[in-house]
Amino acid sequence: MATRRDFGGIEVGLSNLDKVLYPSTGTTKGQVIEYFTTIAPALLPHIAGRAVTRKRWPNGVAEPSFFEKNLAAHAPKWLDRRAQQHSDRRVVYPLIDSVAGLAWLGQQAALEIHVPQWIFDGDQRGPITRLVFDLDPGPGVGLAECALVAIRIRDTVRDVGLDAYPVTSGSKGIHVYVPLARVLDPSGASTVAKQVAVGLEKLYPDLVTATMAKAARPGKVFLDWSQNNPSKTTIAPYSLRGRTSPTVAAPRTWDELEDRENLRHSSFEEVLTRWREHGDLLAGLDSSHRSATPDALTAYRSKRDPGRTPEPVPAQPPTPGEGNRFVVQEHHARRLHWDVRLEREGVLASWAVPKGPPTSNTQNRLAVRTEDHPLEYLDFHGAIPRGEYGAGEMTIWDSGTYETEKWREDEVIVRLRGTRLNGRYALIRTRGDQWLMHLMKPKQDAVQQIPDGEPRRQVTMPHDLSPMLATPGDVASLDASDWAFETKWDGFRLIVEIADGVVTARSRAGNVVTERYPRLAALGAELGEHRVVLDGEAVVFDADGVANLALLQADSVRAEFVAFDVLYLDGTSLVRKRYSDRRRVLEALAARSPTLLVPPLLDGSGAQALDHSREHGLEGVVAKRLDSVYLPGRRGQSWIKTRNWRTQQVVIGGWRRSAARPFASLLVGVPHEDKLIYAGRVGTGFDEREMADLAARMRRLRRKTSPFDNDLTRAEREDAVWVTPKLTGTVRYMNWTESGRLWHPGWLGSSA
Repeated sequence: MATRRDFGGIEVGLSNLDKVLYPSTGTTKGQVIEYFTTIAPALLPHIAGRAVTRKRWPNGVAEPSFFEKNLAAHAPKWLDRRAQQHSDRRVVYPLIDSVAGLAWLGQQAALEIHVPQWIFDGDQRGPITRLVFDLDPGPGVGLAECALVAIRIRDTVRDVGLDAYPVTSGSKGIHVYVPLARVLDPSGASTVAKQVAVGLEKLYPDLVTATMAKAARPGKVFLDWSQNNPSKTTIAPYSLRGRTSPTVAAPRTWDELEDRENLRHSSFEEVLTRWREHGDLLAGLDSSHRSATPDALTAYRSKRDPGRTPEPVPAQPPTPGEGNRFVVQEHHARRLHWDVRLEREGVLASWAVPKGPPTSNTQNRLAVRTEDHPLEYLDFHGAIPRGEYGAGEMTIWDSGTYETEKWREDEVIVRLRGTRLNGRYALIRTRGDQWLMHLMKPKQDAVQQIPDGEPRRQVTMPHDLSPMLATPGDVASLDASDWAFETKWDGFRLIVEIADGVVTARSRAGNVVTERYPRLAALGAELGEHRVVLDGEAVVFDADGVANLALLQADSVRAEFVAFDVLYLDGTSLVRKRYSDRRRVLEALAARSPTLLVPPLLDGSGAQALDHSREHGLEGVVAKRLDSVYLPGRRGQSWIKTRNWRTQQVVIGGWRRSAARPFASLLVGVPHEDKLIYAGRVGTGFDEREMADLAARMRRLRRKTSPFDNDLTRAEREDAVWVTPKLTGTVRYMNWTESGRLWHPGWLGSSA
C-alpha cells in the first residue's frame, strides 16, 4: 500500500514498507527508511555536496544488485542534481542534502551510498576535501590487522598536524579519513595518499602492501590509496551495506581500534544507539565545508510532521536573527521539564532541564542537549498532540535577552536578562548529551591600563584557545633579520592558564590534563598576581639535558613546562600583537618566576640554528616571523619547522617472527631508572648479514617472559619472542608518538 509522508516540508511517496530486504534478520524496507531518516543529522554532513552513486537491491540482498549513477527522468523534481561529463557520457547525479532525500534512497532500496572525496563548486567539480585510505585485509588477516594499519596511518598524519578518523566499513576492512587543511587538486591528493601508503609499506613490509596486484596481498593488509582519484567513490560513513545482515560503515574511536581483538562490524541498531549516546564521531571530518552540508534544523524537522503538530516547522534553512534572545518553556510532556533555548546562528540551541534552571550558586541541574529549534519557537506555546514527539502542554516560563561570555562545544557561559532569570549561567557538558546547568557568582567588569597607555575594557580571560601550528619547511633558507629561531621541543604541547593562583593545563585537543603535570602548580604561586595564558611544551630532560618524549611518557610527574609564547595577560589579549612584542612580555614574566622556563632564542641564521640543533641532538628548529600574529588553531606560513633525524641508544628485548626473514622486526626499549621501557618495533635498516648475526645472538638469549617494565598492547605482543635484554644498538628516528613509541625508526647498527 502506497502512502506519502512529510519530511521537513517535502512529501515522499513510500510503498511496500513491509518488504523484507535482509532475509537473515527480517529487516524491512520500512526499517531501512527509518534508519536513514533517524541517522540523517550524522550522515548528511558527509555526503552533502557530493555526487551520490547508489547501489540498489530492489528485491533484497539475497537477489542481484546494481549500481546507479544517472538520475532517472522520473525522479522527484525537488531533488537537487548536478551533471558531470565523463569520457563516454554525461551523468546527472543527485545531491542528497535532506532527510527527504534519504527517505527517497530507502524507498529505492538504495542500501549503499557511495560518494567521491570531492565536493561540487557550483555546477563544476570542486576541490578534494578529505583523503580516504581503504584497508582491505588479504587472505590470512582480518579486522585486527586492519586496525593496526589504521593506527599507523593515524600516527603518520598526526606528525604533519592532520587528524584521522577510522570507520569500520561494514564489509571486510576499515576506512581511515583525513580532513585536508588546504585545498588539493585530484592529482595532488592521490600523490599524498600514495606517499603515505608506500611509506608504510616500506616500514612494515610484513603487514602492509600498497600494490594493487592480488598476488601481493596474502598475509597482508592492502592499503588502497587509489580511491582519492576523482573518478572513484567510497561507501559513505553511516551507510548501510548490502551484506547478509544490515551492517553499517560505522565511525569508531581510536580506543576501540587499540583494543583490536574485540573489534567487529556494527549493525544499524548498534550504530543508532552509539550515535544517540556519543553524537557523530566524525563531526570534525567535514566541519570546514559546512556550506555544503544540510542546515541546522535537519534533526528538528525529522522528528515532526507539520500536518500533525502546531509547532513551527520551517521548510527553509534558518537565517540569523538578532542573536541575543532566549526563552525558557515549561513543558508538561511525558515527564515535566523546562526547555532552555538560546538564540545562536539562526536557531535556538536547546537543553531540557528536568528540575528547572538553578536558583542558587549551590545547585547543579542536569541539562540534556536536544536538537536545535527554529527561531519561531521563541513565541511558541500550546499543546503538542498525543502520539507526536514531545506531546504535552508547553507554556513560556521566561524570556529575555542574553550576552555570551563563552561558547564552546563543551562549555557555555551566558548572562541572562529575563523576568525570572537574571544572572550568569554556565552550561557544562559532562558526557555525550549530558550537561550541567549552574548559576555562577556575579562578575565585576574592570577597566585596565594596557601597555600602550590606552584605557580599554578588560578582555575576558580565554579558556578555549587552541595552539598555533607550524608548517613543515626549510628553516635553513631563512634570515635572522626577519625571523626568530627556537628549539623544537620533544614533548607534549600545552596551553597553560593561570588565574587567581590556580593552574589549568590543556592538551592540544583542549582536554584538561593538569593532574598529569604536578610541577606546574608552582607557576600558580609564582604568578598568582597575574591572569595569564601561556603556550608551550611539557618536557622531561635526560641526563644530557635533551628533552626526551619517551621519558615524559614513562614519568610525566617529572615534566617541566617550557614556555615559548604568551597569549593573554591581565585583561589584554596578545594574539594580535607581534611575535617580537609577545616574546618581550614572556621574558619579563620569566624574570619573576623561577619555574617558568623560557629558553633563549637560537643565534644566527636558520642554517646556523639547524647546525646547533643537530650538534646538540635536539629535535629540530621552529622559525617564527618577528612581525607575525598568533593564529589559534591554525597552521600558518609565518611559523616554519624543520625536524632533525634523531638517534637513540636502545636495548633489544625481543623480536617478531617472520616466515620469510630471520625476524620481522626488533622489539626495543630504553633504560630508565633501572627499568626497561618499551619503545617500539624496528623493522628497517638491516642488511642480510646483520639480520642473520642478530638472529643467532638473540636465539641464545630467549626467555619466556617480556623484559619490559611497562605494559604492551595485544598488538605489540603478537608474534613476539622475548630475550634477556643484553644486546644494544642505535636507531635513527623522526619523533616519539603520543603513546611513547619511536616514530619511523630505522636500525643504524649494533653497539660494540
